[in-house]
Amino acid sequence: MTHVRHPARWPHILAVIIGVVGLLNLVGGVWLATLGGSLFYIVAGFAMLATAVLLWRRRVLALHVFAALVLGTVIWAWAEIGADWWPLVPRGDLIFIFGALLALPWTVKRLTPSEPWTRGAGPLTAALGIAVVFGAVSLTRDVHNLDGSLPEPRNAIAANLHGVADDDWQAYARSWYGDKFSPLTQITPANVGNLKVAWQLRTGDMKRDTDPGETTYEMTPIKVGDTVYLCTPHNWVIAVDAETGKERWRFDPKIVTSQKNMQHLTCRGVSYWDSTKAGVPSATSVSDCPQRIILATNDSRLIALDPRTGALCRSFGQNGTVSLLPGQPHYNQGWYQVTSAPLVAKGLIITGGAVFDNIATKVPSGVIRGYDAASSRLVWNFDPGNPNDTAPLGTGKQYTPSSPNSWSTPAADEALGLVYLPMGMGAVDQWGGNRPATTEQFATSVLALDIATGRPRWIYQTVHHDLWDMDVPAQPALVDLTLPGRGKVPALVQSTKTGNLFVLDRRTGKPIFPAPERAVPAGAAPGDHTSPTQPFSSVSLMPAQARETDMWGTTMLDQLWCRIRFKSLDYRGPFTPPSLKGSLVFPGNFGVMDWGGISIDPVRQVIFAHPNYVAFVDRLVPRRDDSGGPNERGPSGGSDRRGSQEQGYNPNTGAPFAVDMNPFLSFAGLPCQAPPWGYVAGIDLTTGKKVWEHENGTIRDETILPLPFKMGVPSLGGPITTASGVAFMAAAIDNYVRAYDTRTGKVLWRARLPAGGQATPMSYRSTASGRQFVVVIAGGHGSLGTKLGDHVIAYALPK
Repeated sequence: MTHVRHPARWPHILAVIIGVVGLLNLVGGVWLATLGGSLFYIVAGFAMLATAVLLWRRRVLALHVFAALVLGTVIWAWAEIGADWWPLVPRGDLIFIFGALLALPWTVKRLTPSEPWTRGAGPLTAALGIAVVFGAVSLTRDVHNLDGSLPEPRNAIAANLHGVADDDWQAYARSWYGDKFSPLTQITPANVGNLKVAWQLRTGDMKRDTDPGETTYEMTPIKVGDTVYLCTPHNWVIAVDAETGKERWRFDPKIVTSQKNMQHLTCRGVSYWDSTKAGVPSATSVSDCPQRIILATNDSRLIALDPRTGALCRSFGQNGTVSLLPGQPHYNQGWYQVTSAPLVAKGLIITGGAVFDNIATKVPSGVIRGYDAASSRLVWNFDPGNPNDTAPLGTGKQYTPSSPNSWSTPAADEALGLVYLPMGMGAVDQWGGNRPATTEQFATSVLALDIATGRPRWIYQTVHHDLWDMDVPAQPALVDLTLPGRGKVPALVQSTKTGNLFVLDRRTGKPIFPAPERAVPAGAAPGDHTSPTQPFSSVSLMPAQARETDMWGTTMLDQLWCRIRFKSLDYRGPFTPPSLKGSLVFPGNFGVMDWGGISIDPVRQVIFAHPNYVAFVDRLVPRRDDSGGPNERGPSGGSDRRGSQEQGYNPNTGAPFAVDMNPFLSFAGLPCQAPPWGYVAGIDLTTGKKVWEHENGTIRDETILPLPFKMGVPSLGGPITTASGVAFMAAAIDNYVRAYDTRTGKVLWRARLPAGGQATPMSYRSTASGRQFVVVIAGGHGSLGTKLGDHVIAYALPK
């Protein structure tokens, strides 16, 4: 009896795998081609299917066909992106893997059992060798970084800069100039590598089941004298010894939280007032607490505490507390919060508030109010819906609902008597067909108010008729610039989500560097309109317009899916309006720069920034009624009464459209755009030019395996700079704090954090030891998905 030897299964298994991938490429490629996209995937699909058929038939021609595909892929990738490693990976990963498997001896021998391996696999091996060389060249090239060096100090540092003792950090950004700059010089580029943990504190405040998803530590402590003061997401205030970190007291306001109705739960900081230095109005007196820690809460209260004991200052309001709810219309628990530190200037506490985004068209007012810091008396209120009357609202009256709000941190120039407020949008964000003229005037702008009266002095709008949630998110930064031919100019620098850096004369609001109006895409949703132009600053970190060739993914199939999605969306460049089929919004509402903003070194007259580049997709969803009927459900079928977030399904009750708003992600859940997604950058403010820019951060904490690939990841938080030329930031979504050379952007030191560092550091000098400390908060961020914690860590040079 003759025994028949069955053919080996390996070529058949490999043929099936290659055939399936080839079929997916062919089908997807045809789909992409009908959208006007690349034809490569059709060619690749046919080549893989031909290889699979020939491989199934055990024909050596399969190897030669695939060799041609490998070479064709190298040529195509070179034409599209050049030698750039990370964009190259998904273009060739599966093709190279399949080619390597086909070139294995046990594959080739089953196709040409009587021939030498080199004869059958020679062309394919040569093609793979060319691909390896191309990959190696791409891996060694640095095409995204810009090298350069910012200038040395141009000015001397004044003692007690901006009225703050050199040792201290007395406001959110050290002073109300908003520059996040420390005049200390003990930590230098030469010795920063020696930093060690000096003390640590666990606050004990962690996310609870009843808290909203975006429960996060975004806090920057302040330091006055020998004490550091900090707050937590639930608005606990904790005072610690500046030298040792030992807790001195804590205060719990016992706020009421609501997972259903709160958008955020955070406390970015507390404020400090000293009645002996602040110019208390003559009509008031301070019967207790001549110095005060001012806390604004997530449940809409202002609270004054004795900085020595943490006790309530009983002469302030009702036993130390003032409600911010009187006059607020359409109030639901959690729809109006104060998440940023209130500004304290000229004896007044000035605060806006955060209004729940995109929940409904009828929401609380965005009113900004000024309270007497001694008595808590309401001195003035600026209602964007009634801007000409700033006299305190009468009993029983209400502020204008749904008006633009200022949820971030203000800045102030007390010499000019002006407070500068970053303004957000009035409800709702992505559809503006029925916005009143006052919303069109004040939304998405920088607003200067008279500190004493609250009356508007000037306004500069950064986005007209905002349909993209591009609210001005960051504290304005003030700096006195010495400009060629102009001498000293008092400037305000406003970072924005669009990436524009508007440099304005803070006396008048007029641009110092040009910001011309340019035409932008039209085609708003039914009942709405777009502004024909938008301002584009000449000082800018705006990205280039997105292209199909920028699409990315973990594999070529993932990238193909992203290409199809890109070509399926409405995208005609920046300010493409939201649409029913879905529009690509780039930069996305996460922003090139968000609330963390920038840091300015006033002696070097430079900016340290951390731009992000992640696109979003906004899709308008028609609503049939506003009664909570069948249309009141998100795309996934879940009730939109759960409350919206800054991503996901947003109900917009009262508007004709809800909005489904999400990051532009691949099938595998990664950004559809190729990395880098995050940088650090240095800008010379005397020229307005970007001098250096470097990828920032790794994917170590974003993957199953702790891979330290430096791909440039998004960051949320802010940087600080110091007079010695060292900058610090911990905002990237990997859990590190880093020190940078301000001149070049080079990373000088980094330390691992126990949780996400989505906050802005601060620095001070201890009066006990004379050491300079850098304090970092590692508490994580609920929306970003970084690891949550409750850590406060202080670093210093060894004693």
